[in-house]
Amino acid sequence: MSVGADGRLIVVLGSSDRHTDGLHPICAARLRHAATLADTRDVVVLSGWARAAHGRSEAELMAAGWTGTCRELVVDPEARHTVENALNALDDLERTGATTVIVVTSRFHAQRARAVFAYLTRRQRPTIVVSSPPARRPLQPWLREFPCWAVLPFQLMAARRRPARAP
Repeated sequence: MSVGADGRLIVVLGSSDRHTDGLHPICAARLRHAATLADTRDVVVLSGWARAAHGRSEAELMAAGWTGTCRELVVDPEARHTVENALNALDDLERTGATTVIVVTSRFHAQRARAVFAYLTRRQRPTIVVSSPPARRPLQPWLREFPCWAVLPFQLMAARRRPARAP
């Protein structure tokens, strides 16, 4: 399926903690925000894994709560971190031919998400837009970003060696 120049790929990044079985409030805010952005020409990718051993993935929980419109809803329950979110979305980017990727994440995560998606999609050269729902500015998520930036080069090196996903 080709989305064409009018359609966009909207990638909603999951968020959870080890204490919540349901949709985490941060993830729910991202999902609501994505629903306000999407229209019938867009392909929406819901991305995130299950932190609990036998629980539902962030992506599956988001799919159950999706209220927006879109051309296609893709559920990616495998991505464990931002680099995997972007790598898995590459398949959808190539398949759809979208020229714009909108990454929906929180403000505290926006710069790292933009860097990862820009780096991993540099061959396709889409326009990368990061969009965040309005939110309070708690200190803890911002502080968590520092070690994430430190491991990012290693995650990107591992991504270069990773084989392509099976269709």
